[in-house]
Amino acid sequence: MARDYYEVLEVSRGCSEADLKSAFRKAAMAHHPDRNEGCTDAEARFKEVNEAYSILSDPQKRAAYDRFGHAGVNQGGPGGGGPQFNDIHDIFNEVFGDAFGDMFGGGGRRPGGPQRGQDLRYDLEITLEQAYAGSEVEITVPAALGCVPCKGTGAKPGTSAATCSTCGGAGRVRAAQGFFSIERTCPRCGGQGQMITDPCQACHGNGMVRQQRTLQVRIPAGVDDGARIRLSAEGDAGAGGGPRGDLYIFLSVKSHELFERDGLDLHCTMPVAMCTAILGGEIEAPCLKETANCDARIMVKVPEGAQTGRTVRLKGKGMPSLRSRERGDLVVELFVETPTKLSARQKELIAELAESCGVKQHPRCDGFLGKAKKFWTSVTGAEESAA
Repeated sequence: MARDYYEVLEVSRGCSEADLKSAFRKAAMAHHPDRNEGCTDAEARFKEVNEAYSILSDPQKRAAYDRFGHAGVNQGGPGGGGPQFNDIHDIFNEVFGDAFGDMFGGGGRRPGGPQRGQDLRYDLEITLEQAYAGSEVEITVPAALGCVPCKGTGAKPGTSAATCSTCGGAGRVRAAQGFFSIERTCPRCGGQGQMITDPCQACHGNGMVRQQRTLQVRIPAGVDDGARIRLSAEGDAGAGGGPRGDLYIFLSVKSHELFERDGLDLHCTMPVAMCTAILGGEIEAPCLKETANCDARIMVKVPEGAQTGRTVRLKGKGMPSLRSRERGDLVVELFVETPTKLSARQKELIAELAESCGVKQHPRCDGFLGKAKKFWTSVTGAEESAA
């Protein structure tokens, strides 16, 4: 009777795909016939491991197996109706590809064929004003470009590459290894299938040269710190006529000396003269401009009797949304400033004002004094008289 597939791979029924792949790697390496010379059971165990993974790695087959067992996948045991031993290339390609490269061959793309160019990253710092209104910025990026003199071939103009004598132009060589053959990249031509005997002097046979490129980048209004802009096909050129990679621009927004951003809202702390806070009035506050013709100032109404920490919210004067027409607010926090360097007459007037003001004009002081009296009583056990 065929063994349970989960038992073969030594995993639980609820294991993840990553755990399943890891278990297969371990079992396949442990039972590989080349590592178990003289062991007659190694090939059979290796086939059994191969079959178990081929079923459990397929979500539909795994679901059928979990429900109906071997009957659900029409398997009669190792070597029955499942994948045959010569299918091991496909599984090895999937599971061991990152560890052994292209040693096991299979249906991968020839290294000598067209290859996509590398993606590039560019870090760009912008101001809050640029993030608010949007802007266009010029950047200079080093990128690999196709060599013009040799037209990307790598060979000296007027010459051409010769077919590799080792692989015959295939880019890969095959060698027998135990009971199956191993295909790998040709060590002589590096998988290109061709050899450049007379390289281009401009690119030294690479077919590409690295040059500085100047690009115009549009910064959309409303971008935030950490935003990413993708410029398609502005990365490195592809080898062998392959497509260009992409350029990714990562944005960082400089801190501002007046404003702090909180989502779509902008926060600004403004000092207010004591007399304006007492009587109420208007003060001139800064704001960001949408266009060059807009005013960077806005009037803020200070309510009578305003205290430090009081906020005034100006609707629609914050950051624009990147994906909608919504706008945040400008939140102005008032900081009441006490006058300094008063003249003798000014001090007299302040003293008269203080004498005329009663408890009702200082509700916070009165409330705090009441709490303080309770505290003193609890500490001393006696009623404290106000100074």
